[in-house]
Amino acid sequence: MAAKVRPLIAGNWKMNGLKSAALREAKKLATRMRKQSRPGCDVLLCPPSTLLAPLHMAIKGSRIALGGQDCHAAASGAHTGDISAEMLADAGCGYVIVGHSERRADHGESSGQVRAKALAAHRAGLRAIICVGETDGERKRGQTLTVVGKQLTDSLAKGCTARNTIVAYEPVWAIGTGLTPTVDDVAQVHAFIRARLRGRFQDQGLGMRLLYGGSVKASNAAELMAVENVNGALVGGASLTAGDFWPIVKTCI
Repeated sequence: MAAKVRPLIAGNWKMNGLKSAALREAKKLATRMRKQSRPGCDVLLCPPSTLLAPLHMAIKGSRIALGGQDCHAAASGAHTGDISAEMLADAGCGYVIVGHSERRADHGESSGQVRAKALAAHRAGLRAIICVGETDGERKRGQTLTVVGKQLTDSLAKGCTARNTIVAYEPVWAIGTGLTPTVDDVAQVHAFIRARLRGRFQDQGLGMRLLYGGSVKASNAAELMAVENVNGALVGGASLTAGDFWPIVKTCI
């Protein structure tokens, strides 16, 4: 890991979770976190918006942060079904994921829209987790760095700092498939991202947290977290239960 960059282990629950089971798992995780006098990393849960209020209460006082999975660029207005960054902050969130590949693919979000959402997050005092990553076809054509570089350029706005912006590299072909890049592949892409961020944002880019995401689980977390410029993980399915998520957290605790 890059020196002086505090790791973040973030759980993205996606469209999963009903209140009773979700509260049970969140409370288990919170109980384990409360036993850590000086945890060596930050921990974040990003549940569906229906669970934000109950989870906010369940994890209170545990050092676990709360985040949203998406936000609208506007602060308010006639946008049925959307949620603003200000609403997320009002619900107790400190973070929001923007530009996840499932949003880009399922909802046709462009990097310009992702940039607008990141700016909205900053406006509301949230930390934006900006996701980038290549598809399997792009990878096979040797376009990984080209694709990731363009997404970085177009998704990150002027004003990004180490405090308000986190970048998550999630190769699309690895999300939910059980497949992961090699350690060398992860190291190459994260070094590339770090160099791009440092070139654009100078010292702020050097301090931005870079997360790896895509089939992170207990069996591979320690190896991935040991890669230079990997400052944590964005975890999908393995974050849904405390039993699966806690071993990943422990690699950095």
